[in-house]
Amino acid sequence: MAKLSQRRSENVDGNFYVDSTCIDCDTCRWMAPDIFGRVGSMSAVEQQPKEEGDRHRAMQALLSCPTASIGTVEKPRDIKAVQAQFPLPITDNIYHCGFHSKKSYGAASYFIQRPEGNVLVDSPQFSKPLVKQLEAMGGIRYLYLTHRDDVADHAKWQAHFNQANPEGMPCERILHADEINSGTQDVEIKIEGSEPVDLAPDLKLITVPGHTEGHTVLLYTNPASNQRILFTGDHLAWSARLDHLVGFNRFCWYSWEHQIESMTQLAEYDFEWVLPGHGRRYQADVETMRSQMQRCLAWMETVR
Repeated sequence: MAKLSQRRSENVDGNFYVDSTCIDCDTCRWMAPDIFGRVGSMSAVEQQPKEEGDRHRAMQALLSCPTASIGTVEKPRDIKAVQAQFPLPITDNIYHCGFHSKKSYGAASYFIQRPEGNVLVDSPQFSKPLVKQLEAMGGIRYLYLTHRDDVADHAKWQAHFNQANPEGMPCERILHADEINSGTQDVEIKIEGSEPVDLAPDLKLITVPGHTEGHTVLLYTNPASNQRILFTGDHLAWSARLDHLVGFNRFCWYSWEHQIESMTQLAEYDFEWVLPGHGRRYQADVETMRSQMQRCLAWMETVR
């Protein structure tokens, strides 16, 4: 829990605050941008919530903070009600799980609810309130892991839903073979090679080496609305500072040249949503997204 004795002096006066254990992961700033901002090298409360909606968003950020660095002076009375709001709806049957994990440096994870079996994209904290909510929504058929950095509590999630899923449906983890290490060697489905893999008619895995050697992204096509959502891990995100889509050149652990090549290939696909692990979401029509992808590629060439 956040400690009032460690409250940053940069916070404005009031109930909500950020303490000095903040790791600058950006979670609170994109979840409740009207409340939290970056002051110095960490987050801080720039404006106290005034409306009930703002307060709920601040509480959602508090619950999602991977280091429990957000606190309130007064004990919140509605914390269980806010916990029950997760996972948070984004569009159609796509949800943000919240409860970010310090093991993944605060990466976001997502939930796809589908009749053929639900998908958890990357691993949040194994939190009982979230577990309960995902059980009520039908469990987890696939736990898809974009890359080695954001696996967090994957083993706990798989073990639980391998037992709790309705009608004995197994919970299987998916990870590229080049991302396997001692902590993920028991993953049930290991993707090989560089060719796209159709896990199901609506689920396509695309290998995008660069950030790491075996990084993949997931392209989900909603069969009802034909809306296409790209779950990008640490490969692609919206930069609020640059005001366009980017790859993370400062945090490229394998090869920036490979990442440019991967991004060039990814630009051939159509999609309307970018939902990253780190960085900001982005939504646009197909033509605008194509233009943004070309702008991203042009920028990537300048920072070789």
